[in-house]
Amino acid sequence: MTAASEQDGETGRDIRPGYGEGRDALLAAAVSVVARGGLRKLTYRSVAAEAGVTHGLVAHHFGSRDTLLEEALRWCVTRSIDTSSLVPASGRLEDFAATLADFIAADPDLQAFQYELKLESNRRPELRRHVDMLYDAYRDAVREALACFDVPEEMTEIVFAALEGLVFHQVTSDGPARTKEGIDALRRLLAAYRAQTSATTEAQTS
Repeated sequence: MTAASEQDGETGRDIRPGYGEGRDALLAAAVSVVARGGLRKLTYRSVAAEAGVTHGLVAHHFGSRDTLLEEALRWCVTRSIDTSSLVPASGRLEDFAATLADFIAADPDLQAFQYELKLESNRRPELRRHVDMLYDAYRDAVREALACFDVPEEMTEIVFAALEGLVFHQVTSDGPARTKEGIDALRRLLAAYRAQTSATTEAQTS
């Protein structure tokens, strides 16, 4: 059943109190629904039950299930990029991605939602542009972070892949400790690569 076919009248107030009635609160509820049950569970009723509101309110804010999904993905992009900045306040490569593991642990549903969407996009091509938007935003964040540390842009894809693997592993099977260990190893590799690149450049110009 699609969200558009649902009729107003049910509420989730006795099921799960809590997120509130604002647009962001409903998007957070949508993310949690998908993270736990997959996209097939995303309906006005399920989001309303999660948020503790009437599903008529969800329909009022978003109009269609596809719009709800699009807006939830945009919300995820903004929240992920803004909250888990890869550039530390110290500005030092030694602190690169220092808060990433704790950020994931604090809200694993945010990451699980994105993986659900990526898997579903293989079956539903119409979702691919939304997923591409998400991953392009992450690549841009990695590229900008590396530029701050004077690490060549050519490392963007491999660093992105390494971080993505660590995030996926933490969300699906492990705690933050191993993620932090992996990020620490990645920092050392980046520092060594930066030093080697710098030495090569100096040799070529001398």
